[in-house]
Order: sequence, then structure tokens, then C-alpha cells
Amino acid sequence: MTAGLRNHSGGRPAAGSPAAAGAGTEGDLWARFARVERRVRSAVAARRAVDPEPDDPYRGQYLTPEAAGRTAQSPRDALAATVEAVEPALPPPGSALGRLAEAFGLAPLDIELLLVAVAPDLDARFEPLYGYLNDDLTRRRPTVGLALELCGLPTAGPGRFRLSPAAPLAGRGVLELTETDRPLLSRVLRVPDRVTAYLLGDDEIDHRLRGIVRVGRADGAADPELVRRVRDLLTTSSPLVYLRATDGDAAPVALDALASAGLRPLVLDLAALLAAPAPAHLPHLAAFEARLGAGGIVAGPVDLLELRRPERARLLYDLCETAAGTPLILYGRTGWDPRWAQESPVPFAVAPPGRPSRLQRWERALAAAGGTAGVPLPGATAPPRGGLAEEVASWRLGAEQIRKAASLAVRSAAAERRPVSERDVRLAARAQNGAGLEQLARRVEPAVGWSDLVLPDATRAQLRELALRARHRDQVLGEWRMRPGGGRGRGVIALFAGESGTGKTMSAEVVAGALGMDLYVVDLSTVVDKYIGETEKNLERIFAQASEVNGVLLFDEADAIFGKRSQVKDAHDRHANVESAYLLQRMESFDGIAVLTTNLRANLDEAFTRRLDVVAEFPMPDRDQRLALWDQCLGARIPRDGGLDLDFCAERFELAGGSIRACAVTAAYLAAESAQPLGTAQVVSAVLQEYRKLGRLVLESEFGPWLDGAKESGPSAAG
Repeated sequence: MTAGLRNHSGGRPAAGSPAAAGAGTEGDLWARFARVERRVRSAVAARRAVDPEPDDPYRGQYLTPEAAGRTAQSPRDALAATVEAVEPALPPPGSALGRLAEAFGLAPLDIELLLVAVAPDLDARFEPLYGYLNDDLTRRRPTVGLALELCGLPTAGPGRFRLSPAAPLAGRGVLELTETDRPLLSRVLRVPDRVTAYLLGDDEIDHRLRGIVRVGRADGAADPELVRRVRDLLTTSSPLVYLRATDGDAAPVALDALASAGLRPLVLDLAALLAAPAPAHLPHLAAFEARLGAGGIVAGPVDLLELRRPERARLLYDLCETAAGTPLILYGRTGWDPRWAQESPVPFAVAPPGRPSRLQRWERALAAAGGTAGVPLPGATAPPRGGLAEEVASWRLGAEQIRKAASLAVRSAAAERRPVSERDVRLAARAQNGAGLEQLARRVEPAVGWSDLVLPDATRAQLRELALRARHRDQVLGEWRMRPGGGRGRGVIALFAGESGTGKTMSAEVVAGALGMDLYVVDLSTVVDKYIGETEKNLERIFAQASEVNGVLLFDEADAIFGKRSQVKDAHDRHANVESAYLLQRMESFDGIAVLTTNLRANLDEAFTRRLDVVAEFPMPDRDQRLALWDQCLGARIPRDGGLDLDFCAERFELAGGSIRACAVTAAYLAAESAQPLGTAQVVSAVLQEYRKLGRLVLESEFGPWLDGAKESGPSAAG
């Protein structure tokens, strides 16, 4: 049965075998493997010398009385006595075995046992030989007893404890003991495929972690002082760190710290971990992969785990336990709960990255994506001012979101065979907004600009102030700390107050467009709930989702939920006051951009007014503004009669911009029905309908000589 090994002259790998391919770089592995081979040969020869039926095809399936007698009379550890003495020594530090021994704390004897166990994975001819030595041809891997004997160790000696669950081999997953229902010496040893691949030079992450763990890339843009402090901690005996980033991006700090410490950063996606069919064993695999590749783990945000649920808190606990001694950096928005791990991590607070840091990340990401796609990137390596990402540099996007957005912008431009533009970058950045807020608010892509607004200069100036506050809030509120303490957020809150139709909603859309963002209009029907406490929960969901989105949040008719607190007379009053108090606190801690509109400013609680950053008044338009609104709402495409008198309409009819737009649309329908250019009579007829809709009196002194013509050109006449 040993004839199959004779082409291994002196234990050297046969030409063309995998062993021969690795012999040049991992000579120590194959030299040790050759010694295992010689010991197996010796053991087989010794067994054959006393085996009366070496070729019995039913070996191991029955036991004759003669065989039982021979087994009872054979001396204990007879096989070990025939094996050459093992003189274990640690492998060279730079070899695969050496790195494995260092990573998992393996002793020289552990290496010998590991080589005995991995032999069938390196050479299939060991399988029948192990079956023969096990006296059971169906068991083609070494048992604990056989492995000890092949290493020249007594089965009842201390060597067996190197295979216990508390020892490094089995306890840290380098070796597995199967068939645990059998006695210890009869249990089968198996080496995980990942360890075998590692010994053969494969550095790919375990396929069971695909989509859950990836190799991270440091960008060098994180705070260098914080990176240095975290890196220094990673070299201690307890490298467990928690980065709390209330409104910052902690992952780049962790990646830079691991990279500067010379460790391979492995990013554990907690969302993918929760979505896995059987997540319980994955933290162990991730910790094993980090040890195997001399790396560290970055996992977060831990808020995703909803740690109030015991089964999810257990995942975090297991990750901390299995990764003990391995650099592990966790991050999240909440404070650390000591119940989440046996040892508490060292906490660090991560400030949000400033505009220069974000711009640097954008430029690097665009340059990297452009180099891959081969698309010209004008401005991608330009100084901070005037680059492609200048407009979106103030957006709150994480490093990974910026990388995805840069890649999307480059691919969008490549599809049209043109250089990347600012519009590509802006649209790609908006594409990183999650869809969670769209379930609670209506998303509007801005389609109007400053030129579409007809407003007084004072109101326009207030709108521009809102836009500049949104652009520079990180510098003013973050770097300069102009709103310190008290748990205050870095949001920008504005109030648009004025009559219905004066342009409040349209102005919010213009501001969102000027910032390159989407507008999210909150539907009050999804917010207000008759049951106590439900309105606050709905609002909390909206605020939480809005903090994750780069957009402008619009509360239309805000006085419905931001009304004044009243004197408590019954339970309803008390609940209404609690709701208002909650809103006061939540608005102050909000980190996004929100606009409140109201027709009745006097109905808003004064405490809300103090928390507003901008208050824009929207008065009814004067005569000149109404003329501009008429001309703008009618547009340039509709054919106009030469006698169309818009001056008369602007002078006589005191309408808000919304009403003028409604009148313009109605007049256009009348003109389309008549197949004639738009005339004054049709416009006045549309105004007449609007007056009736608003319940206003129709005075002949106001409509003048056009009143009768307006009645004749109305819908009934046209029909």
C-alpha cells in the first residue's frame, strides 16, 4: 500500500505536483510534510509486518475473535514506538507555517499535529493509508489517537491536551475535531479549507464571508492626531476600540489607524451580517480571518444591530469575545453599553470631517475612478477651490458613499464619452440618499431656480441667507463652534410665513435646487395620529431619516404640528403640550436642513421662533410683481394676442402668485379650446373663475369693461 508514495524520492514533491510548485517559497512546509510522509510509511510497514490479512476488503466492518485477541494482547502505543522521534521546532518566521504559528500562538508540537491532519488535503494518497492505520477504510482522515502516535507521543500523555477545546489548535479554529460523540482518541481531525489554502499561499477571504467582509482601503484624510492615538492603542494587549461619531464618519479613522499600524483592514458589514441566513457563526469566521491575515476588524455602526434585541446583542458580544487579542474597532452613534461585551472598549469621540477633508476625499475618489475608467477629469486634482466637487463638498457623505458617488459620476460620463461635469458629481451624490425618507415624505427634484422667483428683495435676501447657512454650517458650527454644548445639532431651520400662494413652497424648492439637493415634503397625514405618542414616533422617524439624507425637509402648513402650548385643562391639553415640548427638543438637536411654512405665523409657539435660523416673510405681491408673475406664468410658448393687456390684470386684480399661476393655466385651456391666440377676455375670464373659487366678490369696478366679455368667453360659452 506504500507503493503509491515511491515517486516521492526522499520525501520531495513529485514533479508537476502542487507541492513542487510551492517548494521554492515554502520549503520548510514541504520538508516537514516529507517527515510526516516518512512517519506514515514507517507506521504502515510496522502494521503490515504483524497484520495477517493486510488486503482484507472488509477491514473495519467486522471483528473476528482472533483479531480481538491480537488487539487485546498488543502493547499500548505500539505504533508510536515504530515512528521516528519527533524533534519539534518552530518554523521560520517568514514562512506560511511561521505566520500561522505566530498569529494563533501555536507550539512546535501543534505544528506537527497540524501537518498530520492536513496531509490528506495536500496529497490524496494519504486517505487510504490513514484508513488502513485506523483499521477502518471508511475513516480516511487521522484520528486523535493516530495523530499522537504518528508524532511519537503516548495517547495517554500530555500531548493529547494540545487538541483540547481550550488549546490554540481547536480553540481558535485552526483544527476541527469531528464525530464528537465518539471517545476523544477516536475523533477525527480535519483542517478547514481556509487554513489549507493559506498554507498554499492563498490570501483570499473565506468564501463564507463573501459580501459580509471585505478588505478596506485607507484614504489618509482622517484626523491625523486621532488616527495616531487609535493606532497606539492597537499595539496593546487589549486592542478593543469604540469610535463614537454622532454626526461624523468613523470608518476612515479606523481604516487609517489599522493601515498605519501595518495591519490588514477587514470591514465587517453589519447589515449584511444580519441578512445572512445563519449569522451566529460569522463573527467567529471574521475574527479567524483577521488573525490569519495579520489584520484588524472594523465593524459598525453598531446601531444597526438594534441591540435591545437579545439575539442581536449576542452577535456583538460573540464578535468581541472571538476577536479577543485581535485589533477590533467598533463605531456607532450611541454610547457604549457595558453589557455588550465582557471587556469595555476604549472610547474615542470622532468629530465630523470638515469641508477641506471632504473635498480631499472627493478629489482622490474622482481621480481613482477616472484612472480606472479612462475618462478625462478636469478639476479632479485641482486645488480645493474650483474643483468638480466644490458644490457637494459640504454634503454629509461618508468615505464609502463618496467612493460610490465618484464611481457613478465617472461611469455616467463614460457612457456618453465626455468628461465628468459638476452635474454628474451632483447627481451621483444625490443618488447616495437612502430611500427610507421617501416612505415618509414626498421627494421632489427641483425644477426651478432663482430666476423663476418673483419676490421682494428682502425676501430674496433671506432665502440666499438660508442657502449660505446650509453651505457653511460645518465651518461655522463645527470648526468655529458657534453653537456649543447642550446637545445642539448643526441643522439649519427656516420659517417661511405668508399668505397662501405667495411662493413659500416654490422658494423651498429653489433653495434645495441651489444646494443641489432634493426637496422632501412631509405629508402631515402620515405624521399626525389620534393615538397618544404616535405622532411623536412618526416625527422621530422622519427626523432620523432626514439626518441621513442630503436634502431639504419641508413641513408645509407647519402650524398644524408646531402650534402654541396652551393651559392644561384636560388630558388632551397635556398630551398636546408634551407633543410640542418634544418637537422643541428634537428641532434643536436636528442635524439637517428643514423649512417650515405657515399661513398663520401668530399660531406658532414663541419657543419655536427662538430656534429658527432664518425667518422669511412672503407678502402679497405688489403691482409690478404681479405683472412679472403674469408674464412668467404665461410663458413664452403660448401664442398671445397683440391686444393682451397684462398691465390691466396686474393693476386691477390683487392675486397671490399661486392664484395667478392657476389663472394662467385656466386661460391657456380657454385659448386652446377657441383655437385663437390668448387674449385679455380669456385671462379675465380665468380670473373670474378664480374669484368664485376663492369666494371673493366680483365687482364691476374691479373688472371694468371686461366683465361681460369674460362671462361670454367662460367655459359655458366655449362649450
